Amino acid sequence: MALGVASAQFISSSIWLRQLESDTEENVREVSKHMAFRIAATVSYFTSLPTNYRHIVIDQLQDMGGTRFFVTLNKEEILINNIPDSPLKDIVKNEVQSTLIKQLGIHNAKIAFSSPSDLHVINNHTRLVDLPERWGHHSLLVKPLTPPIIVIQIPINDKDWLYLASLMPDPYFLDGNTALSGDRLFSMAMSVITVLLLSILILRRVTRPLATLARAAERFGQGDWQPIKEVGSVEVRNTAKAFNDMQRRIQRYLNDRERLFASISHDLKTPITRLRLRAEMLDEDDIRDAMIRDLEDLDMLLKGALQSVKETDIHENRVEVNISRMLRDMQSTANLHGVKLTVVGELQHPFIGKPFAIKRCLGNLVDNALYYGKTAIVYIEDDEDEVCIRVCDQGPGIPIDKMDKVFQPYTRLTPDHSGHPGGMGLGLSIARNIARAHGGEVTLSNHIQQGLEAKLWLPRH
Repeated sequence: MALGVASAQFISSSIWLRQLESDTEENVREVSKHMAFRIAATVSYFTSLPTNYRHIVIDQLQDMGGTRFFVTLNKEEILINNIPDSPLKDIVKNEVQSTLIKQLGIHNAKIAFSSPSDLHVINNHTRLVDLPERWGHHSLLVKPLTPPIIVIQIPINDKDWLYLASLMPDPYFLDGNTALSGDRLFSMAMSVITVLLLSILILRRVTRPLATLARAAERFGQGDWQPIKEVGSVEVRNTAKAFNDMQRRIQRYLNDRERLFASISHDLKTPITRLRLRAEMLDEDDIRDAMIRDLEDLDMLLKGALQSVKETDIHENRVEVNISRMLRDMQSTANLHGVKLTVVGELQHPFIGKPFAIKRCLGNLVDNALYYGKTAIVYIEDDEDEVCIRVCDQGPGIPIDKMDKVFQPYTRLTPDHSGHPGGMGLGLSIARNIARAHGGEVTLSNHIQQGLEAKLWLPRH
């Protein structure tokens, strides 16, 4: 928006300045024509006078205060310190030169422009400001302005030069104009700043409900359901209403799912127990053992499903979680059982999360590392924006084509998990769900030499 406003200001200033330059050129051309005819008339008058009368007329004009022009007869050509060239200066010079050629046939006129303070007259050592005021100060010096002076020098004979000086018609006509002058830059900057301030106020008012909606969506993704106020423009109110309806539907679905699994747990435990009692009363050993194994598998599947739902949707408030202490406690417990677990690093800043869920997530990752690798090293990497926990083991690793599959519930890469407390294949699935509920992620990668690295990333927000 600032670029657009600045560009519009620059373009409009350029168009206005170009029109002003065009009008100025036309006005200067018209004025220059009249001035050129007066100069030609003055030159014609002095050249027509007898030689003996020329000095007398000039002295009388100077005694009476001069005319529109400062006129002298010099014995040499006066060297004029020319002011910088400009298109308007060329217009005046061309008009005077062409008029002298057409009216008088004078082709050798020397035309130059000088500033009043540096104008030399009579000879190359005398300046206009050094002369008595009655000689021409009132006709060529306009204070406090300093308009440029046009000087025409024409050789009359081998000895004399007719020197004629006149003020330019416009004191400022030779001033340089630019679309990026100081005043225009200041005006452009003030316009841009004003537009930006108003835009910031309007945009903040418009986007504040959207920011609230974004924070509510983030909280809801982390399990914190709170309806948002339906305020703002019509579109924002409709969006907030749709978001609140979506939250209610999803929360109702989650509550229904939790009640469903609770009902399944309650309704299936009793029939499974009765079937197990009846199976134990069978006389045939083979049939009895097969039925008992099937009932145990069914009971394990039921417990795994309930565990997955229960531990993924842990209902607890977010508080400061001491992840370092959790890992140190796990290290002490593991070392008591003769398993080597090493923790490297410390948590530099408090992390806000659900403590039991975080503990369950870390416990699943550490248990997997100790079961498959026998030893494990946990690295804590912390900064102001995120917490990263890397659990590295020396186990066999996971084939690349099965990296994503192991996060699916009931996925086990080895058939025998009797010694592993998470042997139902739910540990990684639960860990990833807990991490995502906190806005983070769990990823796996194989080491180049040996072992697997499980990385838990948790953002701070």
